[in-house]
Amino acid sequence: MLYVMINLENIHSLTDFKRNAKDYVEQLKDTKNPLVLTINGEAALVVHEAHVFQEMMNRHRLIEQELHNLKLEILRDEINIGVEQIEKGEFTTYTTESLPTLAKQIKDRARHKKSIKDSTK
Repeated sequence: MLYVMINLENIHSLTDFKRNAKDYVEQLKDTKNPLVLTINGEAALVVHEAHVFQEMMNRHRLIEQELHNLKLEILRDEINIGVEQIEKGEFTTYTTESLPTLAKQIKDRARHKKSIKDSTK
């Protein structure tokens, strides 16, 4: 697994990078570490060796796919729980008249959860 860290010694001005590009390219190839380039003293760009950057992008894509698969698995599990509850008769039937009450209950639960979350900040 590839981990790339930005080292404080690898922060340089864009002007210096332009003046010494060949040396910086060699450094990138040797260390495989990115350079942070500054403009007017503020970090503006990150320069990376191409294959290291591609490895990072591939890993990022893989992680996104794994996350997507996990979300699908959780959704399937939740659907299966719902199906089991229906099969066991553990459900409530709502009518046109009772739907506003259900909507209010859902909103109240959401507000309650939000207030708990806000109070823990």
